[in-house]
Amino acid sequence: MADPARARRLAVRIRQIVSATIEMQIKDPRLGMVTITDARVTSDLREATVFYTVYGDAQQIEDSARALASATGVLRSTVGKQTGIKFVPTLTFVADIVPDTARELEEALARVREADAELARAREGAEYAGEPDPYRKPADDAEDEDADEGDDVAVATDEPADAAAGRTDGYADGRPSAAAERNAS
Repeated sequence: MADPARARRLAVRIRQIVSATIEMQIKDPRLGMVTITDARVTSDLREATVFYTVYGDAQQIEDSARALASATGVLRSTVGKQTGIKFVPTLTFVADIVPDTARELEEALARVREADAELARAREGAEYAGEPDPYRKPADDAEDEDADEGDDVAVATDEPADAAAGRTDGYADGRPSAAAERNAS
C-alpha cells in the first residue's frame, strides 16, 4: 500500500495531465467543452477515477463520454510518460454529478424562498382566531377587591383548605378532591 499523501499527489498530477492533454492533443470532434473536476487514485496506485463535467445538452454529454472512452489509451500513456511511475494506473472517466446536484439544490431553495414569500404575504393581514390573550388569569380583580374589603378573618381548622372550601379539583361532574374524600371518611 502506498502512502495516502502520495496517492493524493498522484491524483492531482493526473488531473493536471489529463486536462492539459485533452485541451492540447485530443482532436476528437465529439469531444465538447470538457472540464476535469477531480481525480482519485486507489491506495495501491493501480486505478484512477477521473471526474469530468461537460457544458451542453444530453447529446453532447454522451458524445464526450464516448470520445473520452476512446482516448483513454492515449491519456494513460501520456500520464505514464509525464509521471514516470512504474505502474501507470488505469483511467476510468466518470461524469461528475456535483454541478447537477448543486443546480437542483438551487432550484429547491428558490422554490422554498417563493413559498416563504407567499406565506408572508398571506400572513400580513391575518388575525388570531381566538382571543388576543388565550391564557387564563389566576384570579379576577373583582374577587380580590371583595376579599380585601371584608373584615372577616379566616379561622384555622384541622381540615385542609381544599376540604374546607369543598373544591372539586376542576372535575366537570363535581366530584370532590381526594383530600376532601379522605377527610369525609
